[in-house]
Amino acid sequence: MLDTKTIVQRFLDIKLQVHPEVVQYLTARDDPTLIDQILLSVPDDTVVVSVQHIPGLKTERDGVRFLPDPFIEVVQGAEGSTMGVGGVESFSHHFRDRYNRLGGMIRTRAHAMPIEALIKSSRFRGEPVTLIGMVIEIKNTSNGHRLVHLEDPTGTIPVLFNKGRDVFSDASQVIYDEVIGVRGTQSPKGEIFFGDQIYRPDVPISHAPYAGTARGSAVLISDIHVGSETFLEETWERFAAWIGSSRVSYLLVAGDLVDGIGIYPGQEKELSIKDVYEQYNTLARMMTRLPSDMRIILAPGNHDVVRGAEPQPAVPSEFLGKFPGNCTFVENPAMVSLQGVRFLLYHGRSIDDAIGLIPGASYENPAPLMEGMLQRRHLAPAYGRKTPIAPDHKDRLIIDPIPEVFHTGHVHIQGLTTYRGVLCVNAGTWQAQTAFQRQMNVNPTPGRAVVVDLETLNPRTLDFL
Repeated sequence: MLDTKTIVQRFLDIKLQVHPEVVQYLTARDDPTLIDQILLSVPDDTVVVSVQHIPGLKTERDGVRFLPDPFIEVVQGAEGSTMGVGGVESFSHHFRDRYNRLGGMIRTRAHAMPIEALIKSSRFRGEPVTLIGMVIEIKNTSNGHRLVHLEDPTGTIPVLFNKGRDVFSDASQVIYDEVIGVRGTQSPKGEIFFGDQIYRPDVPISHAPYAGTARGSAVLISDIHVGSETFLEETWERFAAWIGSSRVSYLLVAGDLVDGIGIYPGQEKELSIKDVYEQYNTLARMMTRLPSDMRIILAPGNHDVVRGAEPQPAVPSEFLGKFPGNCTFVENPAMVSLQGVRFLLYHGRSIDDAIGLIPGASYENPAPLMEGMLQRRHLAPAYGRKTPIAPDHKDRLIIDPIPEVFHTGHVHIQGLTTYRGVLCVNAGTWQAQTAFQRQMNVNPTPGRAVVVDLETLNPRTLDFL
């Protein structure tokens, strides 16, 4: 894993300084071989390695953007980057990485002190201070207040949010395992901390999205579910006919490419294709009939033939033999750069957890839940619930860098919003209402595609149903 210290030291070892933008570029890609490529392009008289020394790099006023031919780069989640599940030590590394990185984002806006230092010293009692920690327990008191236990590497402390204070509304949205900062005061005896303000990693208010410099558009869809009896084949054919006559540059699919086998009890009764290999072969034929000069990016979901734990690997090569060459398979989550515009693809299974943990959240309106992920800068904070998470030395579910477009699926209901310059799209589905959805009173919005202009980032919804 490449971190800032490792990168800087590598250049210092050969008596070179390195610009922060180069460090940011290398950290985001986490590929040690890129350092060697940069060093090969550095002239002998160089003192500071800057972005101009990165092969194939283009810079814009708001940061560094890599624009290789043909203007597509898998920034995160490339096929083969997901590691296997480690031992107990992986959990420790995973959550420490989460705390350090998300806590670092909060520290850019608030100076914080360790929990241990606050507990051991009485001189801070009654004085306003800020703590940063991971939420390990949440309770509602008998009086209706919110009690949250915070943990940092030095200790734990209970934080009380009074229901009569303005902060209570924000405190009611706090969920397990997210990293937050809390400003407040310690009680006179030091046994509890009274929270007055909550800080989250969040997208900076000053964030300005990058817009592409070349003409092009990307179509966002999700949850095709090939093989299901409720797959809307005629609706898909209308979509395919439209895309064949349009000038779309990219097609991005955010998971559940096929319906799979054995995903839930009794599923075999609802399948039109009962062989998972044939499900993928059918999808391959569908992709082959689309324009060959359009780039197609496909990520997996919980119905695909990959492990359920996130991050999920890309669909294995044994299922991909009949797909055309313009298809790129990525992991879940993945970040791809299209003409410099960053798209974050995440299937969205953690929405199930958020609905159970956040008051007022519902499947009918996924857009606020996507905003919540951006505020927490994490795709699936709550551990040990409906979304299985595979711990690794690096928490790959942290949202960093910030994308221009955040693309999810899973809930089969379209959602569209913009949060601090980030366009949030839940694309819906290509599957009609299932028996399970009827039982849960979930009404999907099938047959829709969202077209995003890469120059303006303006979205446009097309309904093919």
